[in-house]
Amino acid sequence: MDWQRHLRDFEAHLRLERNLADNSVQAYLRDVEHLRRYVEPMGVEAQDVTPVHIQGLLKELNEVGIAVASQCRFLSGLRTFYRMLVIEDVVSENPASLVEMPKRPQHLPDVLTDEDVSALQDTFDRSLPGPARNYVIVEILYGCGLRVSELVNLRLSNIYVEEEMLQVIGKGNKERWVPINSHALSLLQDYILTIRSQLTPQPGEEKYVFLNLRGHHLSRVAVFQFIKEAVEKAGLHKNVSPHSLRHSFATELVQNGADLRAVQEMLGHESLSTTQIYTHLSHQYLRDTITTYHPHYKKN
Repeated sequence: MDWQRHLRDFEAHLRLERNLADNSVQAYLRDVEHLRRYVEPMGVEAQDVTPVHIQGLLKELNEVGIAVASQCRFLSGLRTFYRMLVIEDVVSENPASLVEMPKRPQHLPDVLTDEDVSALQDTFDRSLPGPARNYVIVEILYGCGLRVSELVNLRLSNIYVEEEMLQVIGKGNKERWVPINSHALSLLQDYILTIRSQLTPQPGEEKYVFLNLRGHHLSRVAVFQFIKEAVEKAGLHKNVSPHSLRHSFATELVQNGADLRAVQEMLGHESLSTTQIYTHLSHQYLRDTITTYHPHYKKN
């Protein structure tokens, strides 16, 4: 019964105090449910869980092939749960905070060059409504670093023309402001005036920027599909998805000296450590620059 009571309290905490979206709330609750199912056969209540129990569960997750990133997210969920129990004086310390985060593999993402992006865009026949829309979408994904879910949910009211900014609703319904360059903004306005204005939105779809030809707002799957087809047509031998354009946006900024915290803000990363993967490419760029231009290296 203690587990059920604590889970109800946790759900209320996430919804009312942290104002999380339903998907995020359910993910947190699943994390705690995993722990409950693991320790309940041992007769362990929530307040009796130790770091050893949590380490044992992480070991099991690892053995069945759960990705390290998912293990980290799971541990983060347990830390949030026990942080609440500490505040409520159910436990005196957070057992999950005493467990070290699993080490994330530092995989460098596939990155597209400006030439790659141009090659993708060149595959779209801009005399046709669908491909013309897709051209603009690639420009915004690459030029603004949006997640594909953020792009398909972008609303007309989120475009601030005079300020050259987009109001983006990201993970957990968190709002952020992202600059949009004048070229991308001009393409976006042209799409709205010449293509979108000719479509009849279905009821409830009127607010969305990007519509399909039947008047429904575009799906994530549709974006993945047309980018996959464009990659094949362009002959790019890279593993490219809509997320690759977001990676490329961040990499270009960091590689050219942008402040990491500014990039973090534009990407909507909660933790700076998430953004720091892009510094690996920046370091390589600096190393290549030294090797090419420093007189000592040029001699060897």
